[in-house]
Amino acid sequence: MSEAEKAVHSGGLPYAFGAYLLWGFFPIYFMFLKGIAAGEILAHRIIWSVPVVMVILLLRGQWQEFRSAWSSPRALGTMLLSAIFIAINWLFYVAAIVEGHVLATSIGYYLNPLVNVLLGRIFLKERLTRLQAVAVAVAMIGVAILMFEAIDTLWISLILAFSFGSYGLVRKMAPLGSVPGLAVEVTILAPIALTAAVVFAQGRAEALPMQSEALLAISGFLTVIPLLLFATAARKMSYTALGFVQYLAPSIVFLLGVFLFHEPLDWAKLACFGLIWTAIAIFSWDALRRMRA
Repeated sequence: MSEAEKAVHSGGLPYAFGAYLLWGFFPIYFMFLKGIAAGEILAHRIIWSVPVVMVILLLRGQWQEFRSAWSSPRALGTMLLSAIFIAINWLFYVAAIVEGHVLATSIGYYLNPLVNVLLGRIFLKERLTRLQAVAVAVAMIGVAILMFEAIDTLWISLILAFSFGSYGLVRKMAPLGSVPGLAVEVTILAPIALTAAVVFAQGRAEALPMQSEALLAISGFLTVIPLLLFATAARKMSYTALGFVQYLAPSIVFLLGVFLFHEPLDWAKLACFGLIWTAIAIFSWDALRRMRA
C-alpha cells in the first residue's frame, strides 16, 4: 500500500486537513495583536492552553494517562523535548508575523514537508524515492538563493521548518496519546510562561486594552485545537504522507502575505518560491503515481 493510501485508510487525513487549514489563517489573528511583544503573546498562548486542554482531557476520560506520564521518565523526557520544539516554533512564528515577515513563515512551512521526508528517512527509516530526493534537491537550490540574496530572513524559515518537523517527529514517537501529550507539554511550559507574563505586565507603562486581553484569552483555544488535530494526524499517518497535506497552510499564508499584508515579493523570494513549488509538484506527482500503482 502506498503512503497516500495509508494516509486515507488510517483515518488521519481529515485531522491533518483541519489543522493546516486553521494554521493557514493564523496570521490574521496575530495581525490584531501588533504592538504586543512576541514573548508575551507566546506566554499567553501557553497559559490559556492549559485550561482548554485540561477540559478536553477530562471530557475524554484520559486523566489517568496524563497522571501516569509524570511517573514515566521516558514519557516525561519525550514530552519535555517536544515542548521545547513547539515553544521555539511558536516564538519565532509569532515574532515573524508581528514583525512583518509573513513570506518567511510561508517559506518555512513550504520547506517543512521536505524536512519531514528527511527526518522520516533518517529517524523512522521511511524510504526516500528517487523523485523525493530530486524534490529535496530542488528545494535546497531555492534555499541556497536566499542564502546569498535574503539571508536576513532565511534563518526564520529554517528555524520554523526544522523546529516543527522535529516536533512532529517526537510526537509521532511519543508513548502518549494526542490529548494527554499536549496536556503534559503545556503543563511543563506553564510555569515559565506565567513568569514571563508577569514580567511583561510589570514592564508596561499601562494595561493592555480590553480587546487585546480578550484576543489573548482565546489564544488557548486557537492553539490547542489545531495542535490536537495535528498530533492525531501524526499518529495515524506515515510521516511522509503527513507532509503532503501541509502545503495547504503555507499556500494560504503566501496569499495573505502578498495580498493582505502587502509584503514585497523580491526576485530572490520569488525564485525560491518557484523552486519550492517545483519541488512540491515533483513530490506530489510521485505520491499520486505510487497511489495509482
